Amino acid sequence: MVNDGNNDYHIHYEMTERNKKIKKQKVVIVILLIVVLFMLILILKSLIGLIFKTQEYKAQVLAVQEWEKTEIARKEEEERIRQSRIPKLTQEGKDNMANIYTSETKRAFLTFDDGPSTVTPTILDTLKQENIKASFFVLGSRVDALPETVKRIYEEGHYIANHGYSHSYSAIYSSPQSVLDEFNQCNESVKKAIGVPEYNSHLFRFPGGFPGGPYVAIKTQARELLTQNEILYVDWNALSGDAETTKPTVEFEMKRIQETVGSKNSVVILMHDAQAKKATADALPQIISWLKQNGYEFKNFYDIIK
Repeated sequence: MVNDGNNDYHIHYEMTERNKKIKKQKVVIVILLIVVLFMLILILKSLIGLIFKTQEYKAQVLAVQEWEKTEIARKEEEERIRQSRIPKLTQEGKDNMANIYTSETKRAFLTFDDGPSTVTPTILDTLKQENIKASFFVLGSRVDALPETVKRIYEEGHYIANHGYSHSYSAIYSSPQSVLDEFNQCNESVKKAIGVPEYNSHLFRFPGGFPGGPYVAIKTQARELLTQNEILYVDWNALSGDAETTKPTVEFEMKRIQETVGSKNSVVILMHDAQAKKATADALPQIISWLKQNGYEFKNFYDIIK
């Protein structure tokens, strides 16, 4: 048979077409592989991003949980401190008050009447420097005049007790009920100043003291009325003498402290932080020093009324 070249042409054509088809298939496969690889990269990137986001979310959740725990602990501590500053009269407290002047160890209660005034911050500065907590028998009228000072007294851990509202003998001792009314009026002023609606000191000091004087009968009846309302009273058994003269000096007050403290173990010391008692603020560092030298430990009525 004679080869006219047609068979070779057809064979060459078929091979060429086959090669083209194979090349196209390879190109398609390569493209598909590239697409698959790109998709895998995108999926991997998404997975990595999801993992990071999950870890970040977990970290945020843990941070929020930790913050919540810290916040709860902070609020619980604030409430604990707040509750510790609200006097709660118990039977133990009543028994302690009944024996306030009796102690096997030496203890001194620094008490200040008739404030607050512009003298009070100086007294507070000294007490803060000495890390001593005192007790302030405040007047409601003075509380209304200087609420920020009262708030400082409270926040620095001193005991805010009650000395009535007016300090006007004719008003407060007009009847037993008037005594209770003045206590309540003063207590309302204190609650407003310190921002603690449930505050009640449960502790009153009669202006002029309880014993003697022309109002002793009213005071005696008022004492019973106060007791019925869970209010105790306390006087003093030592004093600075700052109410005995119009112009007390540091030397005079030191002398009176030494004379009236004497050999007592438990002393409730009467002083004043009224406007005219700058000498008391000046004498306070020496009074504290003398008491320390004589072995006294300082207390306030938070240690008594529990």
